[in-house]
Amino acid sequence: MRAYRTSRTPGTLGIIGSGMIGSTLARLAVAAGLDVVVANSRGPETLADLVAELGARARAATAAEAARAGDIVVATVPLRAYDRLPVEALAGRTVIDTMNYYSDRDGAIAELDAGELTSSALVQRHLAGAKVVKAFNNIDFRRLLTSARPAGDADRSALPVAGDDAAAKAEVTALLDTLGYDAVDLGALADSWRSQPGTPVYVEPYMGKRPEGLSQEEASRWFFETPGVPVPAARVKELAAEATRVTK
Repeated sequence: MRAYRTSRTPGTLGIIGSGMIGSTLARLAVAAGLDVVVANSRGPETLADLVAELGARARAATAAEAARAGDIVVATVPLRAYDRLPVEALAGRTVIDTMNYYSDRDGAIAELDAGELTSSALVQRHLAGAKVVKAFNNIDFRRLLTSARPAGDADRSALPVAGDDAAAKAEVTALLDTLGYDAVDLGALADSWRSQPGTPVYVEPYMGKRPEGLSQEEASRWFFETPGVPVPAARVKELAAEATRVTK
């Protein structure tokens, strides 16, 4: 599996967060010929195995180092840790926010529960000098890896993006193209709720319908062995339009 670079694609992708989405994006980026600088909260030394797997195009660093090294930087940490992202190091950068709000994991955030802000608007407020773009938040890590296709492939899927800066969204759209996906522009960060957990375009369309009656072991096997369902741009637009915003 390999995607193709465009003239607007960054040479180096900084990734803050080495969990499932972060490590999958690192694999896709290296396969597409990009350099990758990965950071996590536990220190560069804990990333030795991942970097060894990724090869010569990858190195581990601190979060601030990854921020400064990346032409585009991916912030992919639990939302509860968004305020630990390095503000100064990310100033002037295009930052891809993959984070989703889960109140049982992140703790209640009143502004999000009331619908006063989207989670990405919260991140943008913290990273006042950066240009935040929401992306990669509505697909699980397994399908993110297996569904990537070259441009023009009949089974190519699309992912939604949202952001307040048009140039930053164009950069992220070019990166998606390189990694194997089309992009659907949802609008501003205020519109990014249309791809949040619980909406029609979140995870399930890419995964397909899980068979009923599976045991826990069978469900786990199905998750890892099912390659995914293509979701083209037209379908992403339809699903995003169907979304309704629920507040607490």
